[in-house]
Amino acid sequence: MNRLIYSLVFYLVQPLIWCRLAWRARRQPDYLRHLGERYGFYLGRPTTPLLWLHAVSVGETRAAEPLIKALLADYPEHSLLLTHMTPTGRAVGAEFIGKYGERLLQAYLPYDLPDACARFLDHFKPRIGLLMETEIWPNLIAAANMRTLPVLLVNARLSAKSQRGYQRLLPLIRPTMKKLAVVAAQTSADASRLESIGAQNIHVTGNLKFDVTPAAEKLQLGADWRRALDGRPVWLAASTREGEEALILDAFARLYSLDRPDALLLLVPRHPQRFDEVAALLEERKLTFCRRGSGQFPTPETRVWLGDSMGEMPAYFALADLALIGGTLLPFGGQNLIEAAACGCPVLVGPHTYNFTQATEDALACGAARRIADAGEAMQTMKNLLADQAALAAMREAAVAFSQAHRGATARTMALVREFIPAGRAASTKPASLHRLG
Repeated sequence: MNRLIYSLVFYLVQPLIWCRLAWRARRQPDYLRHLGERYGFYLGRPTTPLLWLHAVSVGETRAAEPLIKALLADYPEHSLLLTHMTPTGRAVGAEFIGKYGERLLQAYLPYDLPDACARFLDHFKPRIGLLMETEIWPNLIAAANMRTLPVLLVNARLSAKSQRGYQRLLPLIRPTMKKLAVVAAQTSADASRLESIGAQNIHVTGNLKFDVTPAAEKLQLGADWRRALDGRPVWLAASTREGEEALILDAFARLYSLDRPDALLLLVPRHPQRFDEVAALLEERKLTFCRRGSGQFPTPETRVWLGDSMGEMPAYFALADLALIGGTLLPFGGQNLIEAAACGCPVLVGPHTYNFTQATEDALACGAARRIADAGEAMQTMKNLLADQAALAAMREAAVAFSQAHRGATARTMALVREFIPAGRAASTKPASLHRLG
């Protein structure tokens, strides 16, 4: 009955969803492409057995790359369907098709409506479904269960804030969680929170993002930029969210004029639809800036470089002396610092890191990161660390060690997948041990 009420409400709010798509399409026209797929209508059918992996947007798609590579390698007779919910996620997935070949397919996951989910599953007929992180869709999972399709929640995480939200919907969520074949949680804390909302057969497998290897050509690009800047210090504000850029720019302007006139601020907003908005903030403040997306490179007079490009975050981290992780100054829960660590870039984080609590605490504990209270303290800490190159070098070494120490989630996750579908060929190495909860 709870799922019936949920479905009726979902049908009733469809006009609002269309309005939201149209609103978002003002900045990203791609939101109005492939509309049929959002309701379970697709063109073309795969001719080979199919595995299915859902990664909702950019972060989840990039985190899934080690798993995509492993699935394609271990199941050579299968294709892999990669589904998304956002155009930016789909764009990142398209990059992977160029990298891994035409066995990798793409589509939008339909809205969680019973008929749309049925059409999706009946069209593609996947042998297994893997949902990245916290994609808990009652009708989709129920439809898969009716078709005896095993669905695994992988790289699963659940913040304390999200846990409280789900607990208000337990009559709907608990039966859904029980239908999942396996839950592969990032940490023991995530596992406990997931268990509290009904998850069963939980394993702690680690975070797939630690297994993502930064592209060598991107790291080289960052190194080339660094040489071109001839020793100029670079402060990176990475994946910033709405409201944070103004705080960062104001703090940077104060410190710049007083202490470090040679410093370059590299500002990279999280969402591409906000690039022009952030450029307008720079113009309002009369800060001399240039835009990476226009192919511009900083001159000695440039104070801010706007990183309005896609797929170049490893290059930005390789260039920077130190990075402030966006989403942590204001209560967005923070973006992940793992990619920065993998690139050997020390980081600062603000007070709001509840989306990645364990990774953040581990990075702080080993010296790869420092916590600051606000944008002003972030700029002051950056200035102090630039004056203490030994401390900065120690943070850089700690970041690399932190990244390497937490690898192995892909092997553990693949061991769970093989319990449902034997691999097409034996794995080359023995998978790391699994920690099972319950």
